Amino acid sequence: MYDIIVIGAGPAGLCAAVYALRAGKKVLILEKGAFGGQVTFSPKIENYPGMTSISGVELADKMVEQALFQGADVEVEEVLEIKSEDGIKKVVTDMGEHTAKAVIIATGAAHRHLGVEGEEKFIGEGISFCAICDGAFYSGKNVAVIGGGNSALQEALSLSEICKKVTIIQNLAFLTGEKRLADLIEKKDNIEVILSHTVEKVLGDDKFEGIVIKGEEGERELSFDGMFVAIGLSPATAPFKDVVELDKWGYVTSDESCTTKAEGIFVAGDCRTKQIRQISTAASDGAVAALAAVKFIES
Repeated sequence: MYDIIVIGAGPAGLCAAVYALRAGKKVLILEKGAFGGQVTFSPKIENYPGMTSISGVELADKMVEQALFQGADVEVEEVLEIKSEDGIKKVVTDMGEHTAKAVIIATGAAHRHLGVEGEEKFIGEGISFCAICDGAFYSGKNVAVIGGGNSALQEALSLSEICKKVTIIQNLAFLTGEKRLADLIEKKDNIEVILSHTVEKVLGDDKFEGIVIKGEEGERELSFDGMFVAIGLSPATAPFKDVVELDKWGYVTSDESCTTKAEGIFVAGDCRTKQIRQISTAASDGAVAALAAVKFIES
């Protein structure tokens, strides 16, 4: 029997574990994949407090090391569902079952990929999913933004302030983002919009060189220094749909208290409803959720 089971070993889950352990609770961290979560795809991080510059892998390693040093138990297992029986939470995984007095869901959200040839090879090395995180690395350069929704338009506007040129590539014949954003895009001299085209392939052998796009007139190659994919996020919350409330996009509904509609189940990080999804806000959520879980247990 654990006091708290943390599902997910990204910044939110690892921070939650540290705070819970320092409060004297017995903690189990369950992670199905890579420890560190999405942060491990970032080759360089320069906006995390206390770190002038650090790779995502190195930061993740430090977070994992800290949680283990504090005494966390860790298991590599995929969570399938959460059950509540007489106030006790039973977490069912692909390897068995674990019980706890409280659970913190910190499974994050993955950026949707294009799924084209060459994409996986250059993620973090020419292909990014976050202008706030990585835009500064492309100052004065030419970049592409893939997508036409609000996220893509916001990314393009942000990048246009520091990049020489930004090219938006949208698969539809129109931009799906808000008219206000589309109007701002139109006023920008260094933003070009290419509609009704899809990305077919990523170019480059040792480094990212550009992409192949396809429209009614066929395929053509475009050279870029970098590419930002902004076609949405996919929260990893499917196993919890029967125990917590999800919004229409699949995020766990919660406010800044990191509580959910289910007693004894808390949520932290990118998988919850929130405005800003950054490493620092994920870590903040982890602290809040852990302290809320501790208070719940002690009450």
